[in-house]
Amino acid sequence: MRILIAEDDQVLADALLRSLRASGYAVDQVGSGTEADAALASHEFDLVILDLGLPRLHGLEVLRKLRARGSSMPVLILTAADSVEQRVKGLDLGADDYMAKPFSLQELEARVRALTRAAWAPRPASSSMGL
Repeated sequence: MRILIAEDDQVLADALLRSLRASGYAVDQVGSGTEADAALASHEFDLVILDLGLPRLHGLEVLRKLRARGSSMPVLILTAADSVEQRVKGLDLGADDYMAKPFSLQELEARVRALTRAAWAPRPASSSMGL
């Protein structure tokens, strides 16, 4: 499982890197929206943890561009922007989950497990009832 962390707070990014790597994930980190967009356009990831307040390209724009490319990769927004309007906007633009800072690392790890489990769950074959 490969995860991209798009987070400009290097102390937080380092803590996430250590924790997720200790859980067995391959993890890459970028510090700006333009770097996140470039990484998502050119590499395969199983999940992106996306801050909204990224420099050079807002996280919602990164999400918009990702979904415009047809990607269904799970996206976990992790941000200090925690108004109901921001949460609704992020989810409506295609995020799969949304966590506000400060957060519990234990809860974030559980959400990562849930999102990656859902992404790799076998899809049932469509059946035709012949009606």
